[in-house]
Amino acid sequence: MNDDAVAVTPGYLEQLNPAQREAVCGNRCGEPGNDTDAPLLVIAGAGSGKTNTLAHRVAHLIVQGADPGRILLLTFSRRAADEMARRVTRIVAQLAQEHRQLSGVSLPWSGTFHSIGARLLREYAGSIGLDPGFTIHDREDSADLMNLVRHELGLSSQARRFPLKATCLAIYSSAVNTRSPLGDVLQQAFPWCAEWADELKNLFAAYVEAKQAQQVLDYDDLLLYWSMMMQEPALADAVGAQFSHVLVDEYQDTNRLQAAILLGLKPDGRGLTVVGDDAQSIYGFRGATVRNILDFPQAFDPPARVVTLDRNYRSSAAILAAANAVIAAASERFTKDLWTAREGGTVPRLVSVRDDADQAGFIVDTVLARREEGLRLKRQAVLFRAAHHSARLELELTRRNIPFVKFGGLKFLEAAHVKDLLAVMRFAQNRRDRVSGFRALQLLAGIGPRIATRILDNLRDAPAGCDLLGEQPVPDSLRPAWRTFAALVENAGNPRAPWPAGFDALGQWYREQMERLFEDAEVRRADIDQLLRIGATYPTSERFLTALTLDPPDATSDEAGVPQLDEDYLILSTIHSAKGQEWGAVSLLNVVDGCLPSDLATGSAEQIDEERRLLYVAMTRARDHLDLVVPQRFYASNQAGGGDRHVYASRTRFIPNALLGRFQQVSWPKPPPGLEGRPESRAQAVDLAARMRGMWR
Repeated sequence: MNDDAVAVTPGYLEQLNPAQREAVCGNRCGEPGNDTDAPLLVIAGAGSGKTNTLAHRVAHLIVQGADPGRILLLTFSRRAADEMARRVTRIVAQLAQEHRQLSGVSLPWSGTFHSIGARLLREYAGSIGLDPGFTIHDREDSADLMNLVRHELGLSSQARRFPLKATCLAIYSSAVNTRSPLGDVLQQAFPWCAEWADELKNLFAAYVEAKQAQQVLDYDDLLLYWSMMMQEPALADAVGAQFSHVLVDEYQDTNRLQAAILLGLKPDGRGLTVVGDDAQSIYGFRGATVRNILDFPQAFDPPARVVTLDRNYRSSAAILAAANAVIAAASERFTKDLWTAREGGTVPRLVSVRDDADQAGFIVDTVLARREEGLRLKRQAVLFRAAHHSARLELELTRRNIPFVKFGGLKFLEAAHVKDLLAVMRFAQNRRDRVSGFRALQLLAGIGPRIATRILDNLRDAPAGCDLLGEQPVPDSLRPAWRTFAALVENAGNPRAPWPAGFDALGQWYREQMERLFEDAEVRRADIDQLLRIGATYPTSERFLTALTLDPPDATSDEAGVPQLDEDYLILSTIHSAKGQEWGAVSLLNVVDGCLPSDLATGSAEQIDEERRLLYVAMTRARDHLDLVVPQRFYASNQAGGGDRHVYASRTRFIPNALLGRFQQVSWPKPPPGLEGRPESRAQAVDLAARMRGMWR
C-alpha cells in the first residue's frame, strides 16, 4: 500500500474490532488488492463474537458482489443456520437503502452438512445411481434394518454373544465418519467386538446392499455419497461450480468425511472460509478430529491465511487467566491467550467438599445466595462431565423445591435403567401396582406381556396376604430364575427386613440383567450404583420412594422443559451440551481425576487433550462467577446397610499446584460460628508429616 492510499473502513464494519474486521475482509478492510477469495481460517476464541463475525463476512461478500444464491453456509444445527441467516439478512437490510441490489437477499444454501448433502444427492441422483425419491432412515430405523440383516445372516443365533444392533450400527458409523479401517475402529473404540471383525465386515456389506435394494439412505450415507461424488472429477467440478464461496462454522467439530467434502468442493481453497477453535474440539466420540483445524492452513499452497479472534466479550479477566493457564498445557494448539476489557467479576474458586452430598448442598446454597443477590436462576448453570454426575444434585434440588431443566442426556430419574429398578422396588412394596409390576416382570428373560399380565391378574385376584408370588405360573424353563426373583421381591417388600439390604439385593440382581438389556450396560451400571448409594441415605423404603415419586419433565438432548409453573429455573447441563452457551455464574461438578478426565477417556494422549479441552470449555461458559467443586471422597457402591467404605479423590490433573495461584481455594461447609480461631481449627498448621518422618530416623 503506497503512502497516499488511505484504508477506509465501511460503515457497517465499524462496530467490529480490528481482528474481526480482518476476518470479515480476509485482510485489512479498505486496502487495495484485498483477496477475499483466498482460503481463510478464523480461530475464534470462546466468547469472541464468532457468530457475529461470520455473519458480517457473509454480508461483506454480498456487498462485494457475491451472488447470495451461490454462497454455501454450513453449520452444525438447523438453529445455528437459521440464526446466521437472520443476522446476515439484518446486516444487509441496513445497507439496502444505499445498495438497491441488496434488497430481498436470502441464503438458499444455508444449513447443516446433512441437510445440504440430502439436497445435493437428490439433485444429482440420476448421475450417481440413486432414485431421486429415496427415503432417509433415522438412527432407530437404521438400527432395525441392521438387526434384520443381522438375523438373516444367522448372527443373532451365535453360540457366543454377537454385538446387538445398536453396537453394530455404532461401529459402522464410526468407520464411515472417521474413514478408518474396520480393524482400527474395533481396536480403538470397540475392543470387545474385535473377535467378530470378519462377521461384522460381511454384515456391513449386506447392510449396504439392503439399503440400496430398498432405496434408502441412513444419516451417514448423506455424507458418504457426497464425499464420493467429490472424488469424481466431473461431478466435483459441477458441484463446486455451484458455489462461489463456502463458509463453515464450528470447523473443529468436523470429521474426516466432512473435511474431504470441503476439499473436494474447493481443492485450491479459493472461496473457502472455516471458523472454529481448536481449544473447543470436544466431540471426538462422534468422529470429530481436531486435526482438521490444526492441519487446515497447510492443506493449500500457498497456505491459508489465519486470523485469530482473541478478545473475549464474555468472561472476567480472572476467569480468562485461569482458563488460559489450563489450556496452555495442551500438547498441540494454535497459540492464543484470550483477553478482555471487561471489569468486575470474581476470582474463580476451587471448592473442596467432603463428598457428593456436600457437593449438592454447596451448589444449592450458592445458587440460592446468588439469587438473593439478584442473579436469576436462569443466569446460573451447573455443568458436569457425564449426565449421571448430577443425580444427587437433582434429588436435592427437588427436595428444596428449586425448579431446574437439564440439557444433555436423560434426567436421572427418567433414564430407562433407573426407572426399571425403581419399578421393581415399587412392585415389591405394592404387588397390586400394575404399572410398576408390568415393567418389572418383563425384566426377566422369557417373560413377555402375556405372561406378565396373567401373573398380575392372579395377584390382583388373590386374597390379601396369599399372593404366593413364587408359585405363579411360568414356563418350567423359567422356574429357577423366577423363584430367585420372587424371593428378592418378597424380601425387599418385607416391612420387618432391614433397609436398605433388600433394595441392595434387588440392585445386584438387576445389574446382572443389564448386560442382556442394554448395549452400554457398563456405563448405565454407574447410575444403578449411585441410586443404591442414595437409597442408603434414607431411613426407610417408604421415605425413599416417596421422595422419588415425582413427575419430572420430558428429557431430550435439548431443553428438558420447565418442570414447574415457574418463570425462573436453574440450568443443569453436560459440558458437551453447554458448548456455545454462557451464564453469569457456572459451577462445575466433580473436578477430580476419574471424572474430569473421565477414567474411560485416558487411554491416549489425544483423549487426555480432549478432556483438557472439556474443562476449558466449561470454564469459559462463565461471565462473572466460576466454582470448580472438588469432592474429597466417593463412597464405594454395593455396600449393604449404608456402609462407610470410600475412596479418596484427587483434584484433576489439569489444575496442578503450579496453577493454584489462579484460583481462590475454599472449603465447604465453613466451621460453625465460634470455632474459628480455636486451636482445633488451626490444626492444619501443625506439621505432623514431619513428626511422622522423624519416627523412623
